[in-house]
Amino acid sequence: MFRALRVETSGTAPVTRLVELTDDDLMPGDVTVDVEFSSVNFKDGLALAGKPGVIKDYPLIPGIDLVGTVAASASPEWSAGDRVIVTGWGIGETHDGGLSERARVRSEWLVRLPEHLTASRAAAIGTAGFTAMLAVLALENGGVDARSDGDVVVTGAAGGVGSIAIALLARSGHTVVAATGRGSEHSDYLRALGASDILDRDELAASGKPLQSQRWAGAVDSVGSTTLASVLAQTRHGGVVAACGLAGGADLPTTVMPFILRGVTLAGINSVFAPTSARTEAWERLASDLDAATLDEMTTTIPLADAPQLAEQILAGRVRGRTVVDVRA
Repeated sequence: MFRALRVETSGTAPVTRLVELTDDDLMPGDVTVDVEFSSVNFKDGLALAGKPGVIKDYPLIPGIDLVGTVAASASPEWSAGDRVIVTGWGIGETHDGGLSERARVRSEWLVRLPEHLTASRAAAIGTAGFTAMLAVLALENGGVDARSDGDVVVTGAAGGVGSIAIALLARSGHTVVAATGRGSEHSDYLRALGASDILDRDELAASGKPLQSQRWAGAVDSVGSTTLASVLAQTRHGGVVAACGLAGGADLPTTVMPFILRGVTLAGINSVFAPTSARTEAWERLASDLDAATLDEMTTTIPLADAPQLAEQILAGRVRGRTVVDVRA
């Protein structure tokens, strides 16, 4: 028997329950993992709160990432005892996820836990940190480095993606501007991560001209909508904007002008179906580039049973940094 949080339908409204299951309840896959840690991301908040759009069929165990040890494997690529990470690939959406003491997954979804990264810190990084690293790599591949003319802006700065993006960018030498709606509340936190300045998100949230004063060499945006449109309009010639979220909306009220008159690149970040080569590179970079003490400072750990109570706080934007779930606590 093992414990898991499972979202089930009760009448018309999904309900999250802490249940006991057996291996017979696990979904198909060729690798079984003893899960040690998961985390609570924005998608998990939606799923745990019973909101539509994340879980495609019920019942389902939420949790879009997990870290643990292989218990059994039918794949020649993996053996019992291997330390592994799984993010994306539909876990917590179409396939049982990480908010459970045990999971069965497909072998091609696994990434080996880097040697110098602990399981709890890997969970603290999780999908949010992996997404942030993919965004940083997109900026680097587009030619945005610490010598670029202009600052790098990070929107949704106090969230999981934003927090880790700031830490990564600042450590590599960028001047980082953190855009947040709670500057007075989070100023000290964001500056401790490495932000050089704090920008009120309202300055980016209003519709403006399709081309504005050039401010940013690059950007990591997890908000979308008019915020992303404003960032694009303010990005310098040849700059790169990595878009990885839609907390502010899925629309994009912009024009082609930033792209054809300034050569701005809009790089979409899809961490769910990133290929194994990109995953391996990102996790190795996270293990080497992300300061462990900084990661620890932005991380809170909770037991499995407390995850549902955190959902509404995450959806309301009242949680900053990263929340790790110790599934065995």
